[in-house]
Amino acid sequence: MMYMLDTNTVSDIVRKDIGVLRHLKSISPNNICISGITAAEIIYGLEKRQSTKLNQIMLPFLEAVTIYDWHYSVARCHGKLRAQMEKQGFIMGTLDLMIAAHALTENCTLVTSDKAFNMVPGLIIQNWRESI
Repeated sequence: MMYMLDTNTVSDIVRKDIGVLRHLKSISPNNICISGITAAEIIYGLEKRQSTKLNQIMLPFLEAVTIYDWHYSVARCHGKLRAQMEKQGFIMGTLDLMIAAHALTENCTLVTSDKAFNMVPGLIIQNWRESI
């Protein structure tokens, strides 16, 4: 099973959340990935903060983790998903919906504590802040 980490989960790793780290240690690094969208959010945060300490943590993480490219099949899934959800009255942040579409397309379990993802049909979610 492949686990796609959402941005808040990556932040939890940096903050050394015990529950998240416990889950992370129980899974092979080969089964962990992030979306290119998450990578972009992380890089934006680094640029905005200009923190040497944070860069020293995050840049090696970005070099080590598998980053899935956001490609045409993901764009198609995103467009269909967005239209479907809007018809049902569900509005979600653009980047979050892009990450959800990416996890769906790649058949990944999305690891997040953001409850907004619960409204995405067919998306498998795990919250690693909860104990194992």
